[in-house]
Amino acid sequence: MKKIAMKTPLVEMDGDEMTRILWREIKEKLILPFVDLKTEYYDLGLKRRDETDDEVTFQAAEATKKYGVAVKCATITPNKQRVEEYNLKQMWKSPNGTIRAALDGTVFRAPVLLDCIKPAVKNWQKPITIARHAYGDVYKAAEMRTEKPGKAELVFTDKEGNETRETVYDFECGGVLQAQYNKDTSITSFARSCFNYALSTKQDLWFSTKDTISKKYDQTFKFIFERLYETEYKQAFEQAGITYFYTLIDDAVARVIRSKGGFVWALKNYDGDVMSDMVSTAFGSLAMMTSVLVSPDGKYEYEAAHGTVTWHYYRYLKGEKTSTNPVATIFAWSGALKKRGELDSLPDLTSFGEKMEKATLDTLSSGVMTKDLIPLVEDGVAVREADTEEFLTAVSSRLRDL
Repeated sequence: MKKIAMKTPLVEMDGDEMTRILWREIKEKLILPFVDLKTEYYDLGLKRRDETDDEVTFQAAEATKKYGVAVKCATITPNKQRVEEYNLKQMWKSPNGTIRAALDGTVFRAPVLLDCIKPAVKNWQKPITIARHAYGDVYKAAEMRTEKPGKAELVFTDKEGNETRETVYDFECGGVLQAQYNKDTSITSFARSCFNYALSTKQDLWFSTKDTISKKYDQTFKFIFERLYETEYKQAFEQAGITYFYTLIDDAVARVIRSKGGFVWALKNYDGDVMSDMVSTAFGSLAMMTSVLVSPDGKYEYEAAHGTVTWHYYRYLKGEKTSTNPVATIFAWSGALKKRGELDSLPDLTSFGEKMEKATLDTLSSGVMTKDLIPLVEDGVAVREADTEEFLTAVSSRLRDL
């Protein structure tokens, strides 16, 4: 069988633990037999990031800017325990945060739906897409621990050397401090991406923060969204028959639960991280969530929305079979291949990405699925538990027949 040709490489970012194993098997079983795959490879595994003082992460981000489409495996963001486990030089920052900051993009996450798995929220009928701001906030925060009483201040020094100070707290005991920030330019890019995505998919756009409490930080987000909508997007939204509205995040949560779905929910960085997990779990599984980072200038990075599945990896190291769900990682690859085909005018490559997704969904719909999905299947549907290798083999078989 003649393999599908590529013109431009994908930026391939390898990762950690069980998802690194999935990455290799997906390539071997689902891609390499069919595609003359061209990638520029970067190993973002934790050991390699430590060896390069995290320079490899910045190199991968720059390559994404150059080639326009990347696909990324899940990676470890180390905590104290991981520093000790891997004997790291330091507690390296999130590679996702680094790449998102470099691309100034927005992360769009949406669940993969199956007819045989109904959402835990019974009135949800359509996917809910989370639009997550991909810059700043807690992911770029500075933190400090103090053991003594004292005054904590927030200090800003402008270019002329003038200082503005605000007392954070007069500590009468030890405590912790955290300072986070964002930029008007990044917030504006975030808002534009959300409005454009809503228009392209013809879905309503919701945006929520907590501006009643955060009267400067969160309110800045609210005002920038409002200004752009009123001056640039209102007419286009009205013509498309879709709406934009802002509400407080606690009210938004209640509205989301009562809704039927079918809209884009825009959120700040950490809020989007948490709510995307909530939405994906309510729709079925964290491993059934697509995720793509889109920059304002049209660069794309596809990834799985979940972590590195550490507990399965430890079992794998013992030689045990695991039933790890690879769907999100498959869809990361298929999404990247489809986009590369679209940008390079290679319809066969785009079609192959679509076939990867269809073969995966058809396999699941036939009842062959990993262990995490079986308890979610509707009564009366026959299912067969498959380990990871069996599932990928079943998908590969269907893919050959398409």
